[in-house]
Amino acid sequence: MTSNSFKARTKLRVDGKDLTYWSLPALQDAGFAGISRLPFSLRVLLENLLRLEDGRSVLKEDIENVANWKPSDARPEINFTPARVLLEDFTGVPAVVDLASMRDAIAAAGGDPELINPLQPVDLVIDHSVQVD
Repeated sequence: MTSNSFKARTKLRVDGKDLTYWSLPALQDAGFAGISRLPFSLRVLLENLLRLEDGRSVLKEDIENVANWKPSDARPEINFTPARVLLEDFTGVPAVVDLASMRDAIAAAGGDPELINPLQPVDLVIDHSVQVD
C-alpha cells in the first residue's frame, strides 16, 4: 500500500474516469519550495518516490532528501522502480530469448513457466528487420 505523507496523491477526472497521479506542485505546497528549480531528472525520481512511498523501501525521508537536494549535498542511495521498461530491438530481442529459454527450462523441470515474467511492464520496439531461424 502506498503512503501519502505529503498529500501529493491527486485525482484527475477524464472522460468520466478518475485517474490518480502524484503532484509535484502539491509537494511544493507542502513546504518544499525549490522543487520547480530541481533538475528534470530529479523531478522524475521524486515523482517515482512519491508514487512508491511505502514506509519500508521508500521512506518519507527519501522524498525529503530529494525534494531538498542541493548540488553540494551528500548523495544517499534512493530506491528507483520504473513504471515500465522500454527496450529497443538490439537489447530487447536477446532479453525475450532469455525469458523464453528460462520458461522452457522451468517447464522441462516440471515447473510453471508462467512464473517467469518481468516484474514491470515491458515494451519492445522493433525498428529494424528481425530474422527468426
